[in-house]
Amino acid sequence: MALSKTALDTDVSVHSTFASRYVRASLPRFRMPENSIPKEAAYQIINDELMLDGNPRLNLASFVTTWMEPECDKLIMASVNKNYVDMDEYPNRCVNMIAHLFNAPLGESETAVGVGTVGSSEAIMLAGLAFKRKWQNKRKAEGKPSDQPNIVTGANVQVCWEKFARYFEVELKEVKLREGYYVMDTEKAVEMVDENTICVAAILGSTLNGEFEDVKLLNDLLTEKNKETGWDTPIHVDAASGGFIAPFLYPDLEWDFRLPLVKSINVSGHKYGLVYAGIGWVIWRSKEDLPEELIFHINYLGADQPTFTLNFSKGSSQVIAQYYQLIRLGYEGYKNVMENCRDNMLVLREGLELTGRFDIISKDSGVPLVAFSLKNNSTHNEFEVSDMLRRFGWIVPAYTMPPDAQHITVLRVVIREDFSRTLAERLVNDIQKVMHELENLPCKVCARIWISGDGDKEQHGAVVVKKTALETQREITTIWRKFVMEKKKMNGVC
Repeated sequence: MALSKTALDTDVSVHSTFASRYVRASLPRFRMPENSIPKEAAYQIINDELMLDGNPRLNLASFVTTWMEPECDKLIMASVNKNYVDMDEYPNRCVNMIAHLFNAPLGESETAVGVGTVGSSEAIMLAGLAFKRKWQNKRKAEGKPSDQPNIVTGANVQVCWEKFARYFEVELKEVKLREGYYVMDTEKAVEMVDENTICVAAILGSTLNGEFEDVKLLNDLLTEKNKETGWDTPIHVDAASGGFIAPFLYPDLEWDFRLPLVKSINVSGHKYGLVYAGIGWVIWRSKEDLPEELIFHINYLGADQPTFTLNFSKGSSQVIAQYYQLIRLGYEGYKNVMENCRDNMLVLREGLELTGRFDIISKDSGVPLVAFSLKNNSTHNEFEVSDMLRRFGWIVPAYTMPPDAQHITVLRVVIREDFSRTLAERLVNDIQKVMHELENLPCKVCARIWISGDGDKEQHGAVVVKKTALETQREITTIWRKFVMEKKKMNGVC
């Protein structure tokens, strides 16, 4: 969502760099121009503006795929005009392939239940709606109220869960984090379950540190509680990041439909499914887990087609790209890619550890990423490191953990297929340069705190209570968070 803002008078018009060749008049920036311009001019204007964008391959904040083989690029361009709804126009076998990958209990001739989505956000909306409707139907049949549904999650869930809860009026009950433990505590999660809980959401690959939550333990604890209470609270696995990792790196890990309470799983094809942005999947265990009244049947496109999506028309090129990757790479190919990502993650992790400056927050197993914090951030913090790395072209996010670990600040590097060992070694070298440079700079943030607070008190003879290291860190984090949010607002993008 773009927030319109015109900071300068010069922003009201777009001036072509090559005006003398193509156009002589400037174009309005926020209104459609009255007249047409040559296609060469339109291309050049937009291309010039895109030159200032960050390099996607150096954007280490993103899990989204930034490289595919040229053959797949050709297929995407050849199918860019195909509508996802017109399933007669292209082969959509991905749902069944992914369902078998997740060990769905399907017979030889049985078709899997699932759908392609724009991403995991839409997939989670659909899965949540199915849980809500099934819970409501059961409550109404029992003559009980059905107006206060809730979902139990960890505070580390992605924002799309908060969107689902707010948009579809479901209470989100979050298990707070704590220092040193940055995923959902399964025992506390089960304690929060009540008769209004439509499902417990487990994360296979936390956005914060890549860690897999213990779905097996959650299944066992929840099974016991269901027996004691007579409830049948199910599990949804948000495998947006880890769904295309666990089957290849950790095939013996039980997190999927092998666990009886797991009723649906979502995964992002545009993350470790190795497809460009715009594709996700949600798979249900069986037809009984997706209420029939949520499915619409249409026949005006030539044949009876069931549909269960939040939107209708959308491009099918990403679905075709996913199909290409699944048959092109196969199990062996995906396993090789994921092992390579893990190996490069270990190279980066070891390089950061050898500097002696960082504590590693991420785990060896999980999504291949490295989350790390400064051992000493009393003078300079992670936000400054992130900001200065942009000088080298790197986009490395710095962020604070959710409650109750919000005093912990973390830097995170996501290892994708196109992040090579050479890039990992180069990143470590650039981080060392940044740290050396920061050590020779005055502490601007600490100076600001002193000037606005303790400095004045000391000048007036007041007794100054020395802050603990934790209090100082929290204060610095709060100031930087406010500073970063102000910068985002100035950029005009929400």
